[in-house]
Amino acid sequence: MRSVEVEARTVDEAVEEALARLGASRDEVKVTVLEEGSKGLFGILGSKQAKVLVEKLPAAHERKLEKTIAFLNELLLKMGVSAQVNGTSDEETINIEITGDDLGTLIGRRGQTLDAIQYLTGLAVNRQSSDEWHRIVIDVEGYRARRTETLRSLAQRLGAKAVSTGRRVALDPMNAAERRIIHQELQSFEGVETHSEGREPYRRVIIVPTK
Repeated sequence: MRSVEVEARTVDEAVEEALARLGASRDEVKVTVLEEGSKGLFGILGSKQAKVLVEKLPAAHERKLEKTIAFLNELLLKMGVSAQVNGTSDEETINIEITGDDLGTLIGRRGQTLDAIQYLTGLAVNRQSSDEWHRIVIDVEGYRARRTETLRSLAQRLGAKAVSTGRRVALDPMNAAERRIIHQELQSFEGVETHSEGREPYRRVIIVPTK
């Protein structure tokens, strides 16, 4: 329930009753007084109940989601890209999915353009809001899920190569999120250990045989 109308003897009593029904505090709602109410003659005859409309305000992450979608719609318009932007949110993360036709330009080589859009969006949306900082994750047509599976398969294959050859294997440079996937995938892989070398944007994962 997002809103409720309540009648009571006074405005304050009506508001308190509405807050109880909504399970909200005073700073989490918007109150509209529909009827002030009156005591009537001798406090009895012709008395009129007060009536209020109390509406829950969107949570901070819901407001941030709306701002994120608006920012991306404007960005895509300026880029001349036709796409749909949808998302979900919780207390920590804003998840955005962009769908449409021929959106390869939004992804770029190995997701570099997508990473740049995600970084820019996170910076712009979080800075223009006084709410808490939220992690913003943007995906295009399920690219990130497919990329994750590709990286996991790559990690397994190169881990096996390091074990069979007895030599360390250096992967291509990756961003921090992709390196983390490699490290996690090989954490329990017997016979190898991993670490990262180099400076951004050329930092890469090194797979080292332990036997």
